[in-house]
Amino acid sequence: MRLQTSPSPALEITAPKPASTLEQRLILFGGAALLLLLALVLPEYAQSAHYHGFADQRSLAGLPHAADVLSNLGFVVMGGLGLLALSRADICRVNSTARAMCGLFFVGLLCTAVGSSYYHWAPQDASLVWDRLGMSVAFAGLLGLAVQTRLDDTSASVAALIVLVAAPLSVAVWAQTGNVLPWALVQGGGMLAVVWLTFLEPRRHALPVELGWVIGLYVVAKLLEMSDVDVFDVTGRMISGHSLKHWVAAAAALPVISALHKRRELQ
Repeated sequence: MRLQTSPSPALEITAPKPASTLEQRLILFGGAALLLLLALVLPEYAQSAHYHGFADQRSLAGLPHAADVLSNLGFVVMGGLGLLALSRADICRVNSTARAMCGLFFVGLLCTAVGSSYYHWAPQDASLVWDRLGMSVAFAGLLGLAVQTRLDDTSASVAALIVLVAAPLSVAVWAQTGNVLPWALVQGGGMLAVVWLTFLEPRRHALPVELGWVIGLYVVAKLLEMSDVDVFDVTGRMISGHSLKHWVAAAAALPVISALHKRRELQ
């Protein structure tokens, strides 16, 4: 007698479900809470004593540290072009939160130009405060825009508000105590959040900002900042790493401006 066996059921492999918006919110704001905890419990970290010793000390027509001051024109150009592109974008195709985050980012670039120029005119802790406050506005807009394109409008507004509060507070802590760790956590944590958001699926009809390009340009800018003297030597003392850093950091606005132009072309 032949025994008949039924075929074994096929092994089913199911892909893991993507995290829900609620879970993604918990990750984002849980990360912010973790950064706050680290800022409170980690040992203080002092800024380098040679922080203000930039490679290019040359003056031009009476302008001190001319290359580092004038290279901030990149932020003026990108901020102006960004606001122009935003003003021409169809209000029906770019929602109010996305417009607000873009506006905050571009205004932040103009604030950065003013603060950084003032700082490099006479590099010292007192003027560095204004440089970092200007950058805080740009960081808030960029993070808010990244959150808006991946999660939701409410989370974007909250994330931007957190940076607008946390960044100036971290600058104040550094100015009063010399502990630069909170500022480093705000800056580094914000960019880590943007990196994480890059791997999330963009929202339908969201502004098509290529976050990968923003991150790549930011990384290059930081590398140039850390290689200030080396770049100055390699280029035959033509331009320093810090001066180039300003131009590259300003170029991080191009993906946002490009996204606004693409949205306008759909009209």
